[in-house]
Amino acid sequence: MAGNLGAKGSVTVKNLGIYIGVFFLSVGAVIFAQSAQLDYYGKYGPGPGLLPMWMGGLTVVLSILYLRTTIKKDAIPFAEALPRGEALANVLACIGAVLLFIVIVPYVGFIAASMIMLFILFKRGYNWYWTLGLSAATTLIIYWSFGVLLQVPLPSNRLGW
Repeated sequence: MAGNLGAKGSVTVKNLGIYIGVFFLSVGAVIFAQSAQLDYYGKYGPGPGLLPMWMGGLTVVLSILYLRTTIKKDAIPFAEALPRGEALANVLACIGAVLLFIVIVPYVGFIAASMIMLFILFKRGYNWYWTLGLSAATTLIIYWSFGVLLQVPLPSNRLGW
């Protein structure tokens, strides 16, 4: 049972908080190190390295504080953090819908792929007619906003939509 003392306030291998803290500490350190290669201050004011350096440094400091707190307090077991039952089904439906969107969008275009993805997502909470209407309305609003108003090129099918 090395690393799993079991007493209140002890460091355990099953403490999810430690893994989260180490993850964000690593991300903050990488951002801070990469930003050191950019100019901190330029000719006309703050350079491109200013914001990432401060954000990376702040992330490192806050991660260290979080790690200190999570080590001193009760452990967060993995089992309590993972979804079960309907919540797990919702997470899997979201992941599946996004993966399906990624696979089919080059073939059927943005509008059809978005409607299918949103139909899968909305179907878990609405009747089929509300689901169809909401997915169509949401897709058309997004298409109009990005494709027409902002003129962002969106994937299209052979019919041009």
